[in-house]
Amino acid sequence: MEANSAKSTTSASSLRWKILRRSLIRRPSSNSEDKSEMGIQRISRKATHGFNLIPFHLMKDRAEENANSSKENPMDSSWDATLCYTLPVPNAPQLILHQRVDDMAHLNNFEVCNRYDIDNTGLVCQWPSEDVLAHYCLSHASIFRQKRVIELGSGYGLAGLIVAMATEAREVFISDGNPRVVDYIQCNVNANSGSFGGTEVKPLMLHWGREKDYDISNTFDVIIASDCTFFKEFHGALVQTIKSLLKEEGPSEAILLSPKRGDSLDKFLIQVRDSGLHFRTDEIYDEEVWRRHQGFVEGDDSWPNYEKDHCYPLLVRITR
Repeated sequence: MEANSAKSTTSASSLRWKILRRSLIRRPSSNSEDKSEMGIQRISRKATHGFNLIPFHLMKDRAEENANSSKENPMDSSWDATLCYTLPVPNAPQLILHQRVDDMAHLNNFEVCNRYDIDNTGLVCQWPSEDVLAHYCLSHASIFRQKRVIELGSGYGLAGLIVAMATEAREVFISDGNPRVVDYIQCNVNANSGSFGGTEVKPLMLHWGREKDYDISNTFDVIIASDCTFFKEFHGALVQTIKSLLKEEGPSEAILLSPKRGDSLDKFLIQVRDSGLHFRTDEIYDEEVWRRHQGFVEGDDSWPNYEKDHCYPLLVRITR
C-alpha cells in the first residue's frame, strides 16, 4: 500500500512506527518445535495462520544458516528464506519465492519508508488474503488468458507470479510502492524466469496516485490486489489508480480480495462508487475457501483467534 499526499503523511508515518515497535519488541522463541515449522512461522506474509490453499515447503532459511554472520546490511541474504510452492494444477512448474524473515526489523527500511512516504507492510506483515487471491486466480485462469494484468500492492508477488505462470496471460506487471519490496519482486521474477512461457513479466515500483508518471494509464484488462483497503488514508489514491489503469475501451475489471476490517472496506467502496466506477461484492465466491472459513469459525485451532471481520476476504469486482 502506498500514500502520496501531504494529508496522509502524519498518519502513514504513525502507522509505520507502530509496525516497527511491534517488530522490535518481539522476543526469540525458546520452544523446541520442529525447525522447519518454526522457520515457516517466521516468514513475512506467509504464516501457518492462514487459509494455506497452495501447498508449499520451506527450502532454505538463510537467517538460520547464517545466524552467526553480520546483519548490518539489511539486504543481506541472511535475512531471507526461500519457499517452494507446488501449484495444484496439471503440469504446473514449482514456484520459488524469496521472502524476508518475519521477526527481523531494519531501521533503514523505515528510513526508506519515510523518504518515499510509503508503508512497510509488504516486508513485515502477514496477509492471508494474498494466498486466497492466488488460489482464486488459479481457479479462474480464463479471466487472464491473453490479457494485460497488473497486481497492486503485491508484496513478494505470489498472486502475480501465479498469474504469469499458470494462466497464459499476455503480460503481467507486479507492482509495489516500496523499493525494498520491488527488489524482492525482481529476485522472484528472476528465480522463476524459465516458467513464464510466452508471458512477459515486469516488476514495477508504482505509487498509488502517480500512475501517469509511468505511461501505463488505461492499458490493463485486469487489475488484482489483496488486502489493500486496510488503511483508510490510502483509499483515495487506490481508487484513482484503479480508475486510471483500467482500459477505457473493451471490458476490463479490478479483482480485489479484502476483509471488511470494521468499516474500512465499506468506506473504500463508497469512494469507488463516488468515482463513477461500479462494483459488486461476493461473500461465498469459492467453495474451498468458504469451507475452510467455516472450519475456523467452528473452532479449527490451526488459526487461533480467527475473526471473520479481520480474516475472511470478500471478493470485490470493480468495473467502469
